[in-house]
Amino acid sequence: MITKIKGGVTAAKGFFAAAAAAGIKYKDRTDMALIYSKAPCTAAGTFTSNIVKAAPVKWDAQIVKTSLSVHAVVVNSGIANACTGAEGMDYCRKTAAAAAKALGVREEEVLVASTGVIGMQLPIEKLEAGISTMASELSDGPEAGEAAAKAIMTTDTHEKQAAVQFEIGGKQVTVGGMCKGSGMIHPNMCTMLAFVTTDLSISKELLEKAVKADVKDTYNMVSVDGDTSTNDTLLVLANGEAGNPKITEENADYQTFCKALNIVNTALAKMMAGDGEGATALFEAKVIHAETKKQAVTISKSIITSSLTKAAIFGHDANWGRILCAMGYSGAEFDPERVDLEFASGAGTIKIIENGVALDYSEEEATKILSEPEVTVIADLKQGEASAVAWGCDLTYDYVKINADYRS
Repeated sequence: MITKIKGGVTAAKGFFAAAAAAGIKYKDRTDMALIYSKAPCTAAGTFTSNIVKAAPVKWDAQIVKTSLSVHAVVVNSGIANACTGAEGMDYCRKTAAAAAKALGVREEEVLVASTGVIGMQLPIEKLEAGISTMASELSDGPEAGEAAAKAIMTTDTHEKQAAVQFEIGGKQVTVGGMCKGSGMIHPNMCTMLAFVTTDLSISKELLEKAVKADVKDTYNMVSVDGDTSTNDTLLVLANGEAGNPKITEENADYQTFCKALNIVNTALAKMMAGDGEGATALFEAKVIHAETKKQAVTISKSIITSSLTKAAIFGHDANWGRILCAMGYSGAEFDPERVDLEFASGAGTIKIIENGVALDYSEEEATKILSEPEVTVIADLKQGEASAVAWGCDLTYDYVKINADYRS
């Protein structure tokens, strides 16, 4: 049994965290976070598909690929360290070196991540001072995990954490994580940063396999505004402190871990979608009875990325024509004369079209259903047994306001 619990990156045994107000860009809040495990960690990660990759993405991709172990992650918000050339890469090294010195580990055992404005150079002295502060304040309590989650926010309106516990080999295992993401988020590693920790003992090969597979159904199914960031990063660290027999093959224990990882990543992905810049509602698209998984994924993504559909959700308007239109230009083949569409939320469910034709539904009831903070559209293709779920948010006036003056 997998049980949801409170907490984030410090929920798993042996993981510590801290936050600091380094004054990198923000003057009234914390803007640095540190995750640390005294025990060496196996690391896996996935990164942005954008050709323009930030310096931390390049640094982490190399560390994850070549380093035998990882002990720490240093994260800053406010400045993305993207499009910063050789100087930006050198700041990654200096950040890792400062953390390595403060924690007594090696430089190549430190991962780094940044989020914020593109094109600005990091004030490295402030980062080094922040690392020194955080190293002396590390804690494994839930408060430390929450502080770290708050420190990595940019335009996010709240911190994002999730954690679960389950049993493997008679040992209690925990998976916990935190993320940030509100704008510049689009499928194919949606600016999102996510950090997941677990005390599970697992081989690097299988950890990497689990992470890469799960991303397809979680973070890659999120879109806020159609912009894929330069900094998108998911890092998963496993320190083996739970003491379970090491997972080295794709057995029942491996499948249990994969399910637990999916629960945490799905929760974090939905939090990002629901906290899209200026958003008032989480918008979920479920495509069911598709012929293939690929078809379902393509259509569900097209629905949540449609600006007209997102605007209709904001207006609580059951404008189903926009949804069917978005499905039609997705590039996936289907028969529009067989499609059923339903809207669902905490206020109920209503079918609005059947076999591609509008039903005599109540606009008042539809508006009530669409006025909830979480809204789902269900598209039944009646072609097979495949399905997919994508998450987005409504498009509001505030999205433009936030992004019109983001640098100021």
